[in-house]
Amino acid sequence: MARVPHAPLINTSHPIVRALRKIFFGLFGAQLGLAVGLTLVDSYRRRGKRPQPFPITPPQDVPMGPGSVRTYTFGSDLYADMIAAIDQAQKRVLLETYIWKGDDVGERFKAALTRASARGVEVYVIYDSFANLVVSPRFKHFSPRLRVMAYPIYNAGWRFWDLRRYGRDHRKILVVDDQVAFVGGYNIGAPFATEWRDTHCRITGPGVWDLARAFADFWNTQRHVHSRWRASHPPLLLDASPDWEPHIRVHRNLPKQWTFPIRSMYLEAIDRAHRNVWLTHAYFMPDENFVHALTEAARRGVDVRLLLPRTSNHVVADWLSRGYFSQLLGSGVRIFRFTGAMVHAKTATIDGRWSTIGTANIDRLSMTGNYEINVEFIDPLMAGTMEEIFTNDLTNAVELSAEQWAARGFQSRFTEAVLGPLRPLL
Repeated sequence: MARVPHAPLINTSHPIVRALRKIFFGLFGAQLGLAVGLTLVDSYRRRGKRPQPFPITPPQDVPMGPGSVRTYTFGSDLYADMIAAIDQAQKRVLLETYIWKGDDVGERFKAALTRASARGVEVYVIYDSFANLVVSPRFKHFSPRLRVMAYPIYNAGWRFWDLRRYGRDHRKILVVDDQVAFVGGYNIGAPFATEWRDTHCRITGPGVWDLARAFADFWNTQRHVHSRWRASHPPLLLDASPDWEPHIRVHRNLPKQWTFPIRSMYLEAIDRAHRNVWLTHAYFMPDENFVHALTEAARRGVDVRLLLPRTSNHVVADWLSRGYFSQLLGSGVRIFRFTGAMVHAKTATIDGRWSTIGTANIDRLSMTGNYEINVEFIDPLMAGTMEEIFTNDLTNAVELSAEQWAARGFQSRFTEAVLGPLRPLL
């Protein structure tokens, strides 16, 4: 019996299929073209422009159990303390960063790490290769005494379908001698020292161990990815800590384990709020559940404020973020836009009792994609310090009213509509 060939499930030559395919690729092409165009125009407008000065809240120390937490809002202050800690190291230095520029600031850190290794200190370094593509290869040559892991651009191997292997290492951690740790939004580079408004903190006491453990777990997991790393990167072994700091909890997003607690941390804290929710973020592209949590808080009378850059370093992210403004403003959320400079902080403070400092933005890449780390503080003094920082930042921000937003022009509405479908991807 002759075999009858099966008809294809979808006739790709059918006029309707061809029309749908043209529409799909047409829309995707329009989105891509608009995104590229906006980026090029923004780059042209930025040529020769220097960021303007912005208000700075000096470093402040908050007692936390047997240790303390110091907050930083100016990169030069932070870098001075970080390098001083490295220069005082006697046993071990753990440094993890997303961006590490090869400029004068980057060279200062490299020299401090080299000095530490020369005097017998164990130095471990992790940086993200993708984030540093434009950094000179010469800068990436380190002393053989340093144990340096460049987290690869592509980490999936043959498992290209495994989404757990595509997260970037977006964390910024420094731990010295298990005695002092730094964590927050600051990358390493000259522009971040003086031109960007970011937030970092220094922790002493039992809370340091959790950050050292976060570094060690990442190191020990990733050293097995490539065979050449196993020999050059021996496992990092830490003693268990007998102490707990009840005011501090460290949350780690681990895409390889499909674990993303930072989003849950935010949602739980916002749902408990009864007085105020003040958030500062560089990029704001939340999912619907996150938007719902903020709008519901505002509707029940909570003072919800969102501080964003008026113009960030990623213009497409700005446009995508604006797609949520109507819904937020309509529910009573107040939106403030930082002017003259880039605000890159990833912080929040709630009800004078809860606050967080970390590396995670409110977007899909941070919430459910990248390796991130946030420190949660349940402490009134710390929350008060974060409220003081937020209030000082507002002196350099302009509030966006619902009336102003409703009066925006057709061009803005069109751009938001075309780019809107990209929000779930970023």
